[in-house]
Amino acid sequence: METLYQPEGVEERWEQTWEEEGLYNAEPDPARESFVIAHPPPNVTGDLHMGHALQLSLADTIVRTRRMQGYNTLFQPGFDHAGIATQNAVEKHLAQEGKTRQDLGREAFEARVWEWLREYGGKIMLQFRRIGASMDYRRERFTMDHAYVRAVMHFFVHLYGKGWIYRANRIINWCPFHQTSLSDLEVAHVEVDDALTYVRYPLADGDGHITVATVRPATILADVAVAVHPDDERYRHLVGREVIVPVVGRHVPVIADERVERDFGTGALKVTPGHDPLDYEIGRDHALPELTVIGPDGRMNEEADDLAGMTQEEADARVLDWLKEHGQLEKRESYHHTVAVCDRCKSRIEPRISLQWWCSMDELRKPALEALRAGRVRYHPESQHRFAIKSLEEAPDWNISRQIWWGHQLPVWECADGHITRRHNRKPVPSAGRTS
Repeated sequence: METLYQPEGVEERWEQTWEEEGLYNAEPDPARESFVIAHPPPNVTGDLHMGHALQLSLADTIVRTRRMQGYNTLFQPGFDHAGIATQNAVEKHLAQEGKTRQDLGREAFEARVWEWLREYGGKIMLQFRRIGASMDYRRERFTMDHAYVRAVMHFFVHLYGKGWIYRANRIINWCPFHQTSLSDLEVAHVEVDDALTYVRYPLADGDGHITVATVRPATILADVAVAVHPDDERYRHLVGREVIVPVVGRHVPVIADERVERDFGTGALKVTPGHDPLDYEIGRDHALPELTVIGPDGRMNEEADDLAGMTQEEADARVLDWLKEHGQLEKRESYHHTVAVCDRCKSRIEPRISLQWWCSMDELRKPALEALRAGRVRYHPESQHRFAIKSLEEAPDWNISRQIWWGHQLPVWECADGHITRRHNRKPVPSAGRTS
């Protein structure tokens, strides 16, 4: 007899035996109470990891317990197409061949993604079995199955008809590398060392100046106001007057807003709605213009005039040279702070106003909040239950569109005259705009 237990062969044989005997199968049976766990589908971006193993072990323990208690039990398997994540993984693989998705074209790239899917989707199901998860493998689902695609399209049209899905220009998280918008959950935050630049903005009437601190000198070109806190005695006399934006010479107002942090920098905030989330909110509330000087690729765009085509670092240097030459650079100091980066490629996120599709949370959050507050659904520990309620209460409208080639198509077509047609087709339609 072997001195050590060798799981290879033994576990595989029993797993195959139990599956063939139908011990994991779930069939409709009104006579028994049902119990279902739909395993959160892993992304088809690679092999399973320890987190999946832990999650599977916990869920499978519950499922097996319920099955032995006589419940009509279903443990549902599946995997997720994971739009951006899968496209990113395939693009990395292409890069090893010295190619890009643009080199292949959309149809060939999608064909390559399906090849990737057949490889890793099969691996995931194999790993589920090797872990011993008692799933009904006959019911395997994929979030790009034809029936699933039809369901997604149907529900999109349903929510659109209710007015809960809409299209609007709003500020988003933009990844310059992937050239797509991202949700807050796809953004990581890292600490970086930057320089805080103190810039003098002359008063338009020639009576002095107001100093503003910024970590992004290149965005000065898109400034549309300077904001101060209404209770800040240092600047109260300046509210309603105008200052001149350095480099571009634009006359902009000094406004009062309670969201300005009096303790940051000089307590005066340059307002750049096109390139900062807080500035965007202030700008909308004060009906300010929304200028953009940074393009989708992260470089300065044509609105930046002589700086067009430069990287932001190059533009920063040019702006600093101008400030020094005109005596409007007060000082620079080291500044350690947190910035947002793409969770996948680690590129620095560019806040950007863009025309995107949004899902309104006003009505959708209500039944979830009611269930949480009534205790019908509970999170453990209690701190997480409170956090779930707070997160839903504060959840902003959700940016649901992505500028990618792989994923669910938006079932919306726009005519040249602006008329919009929305339709739920019975079969998937050719590639167009996509959601993740």
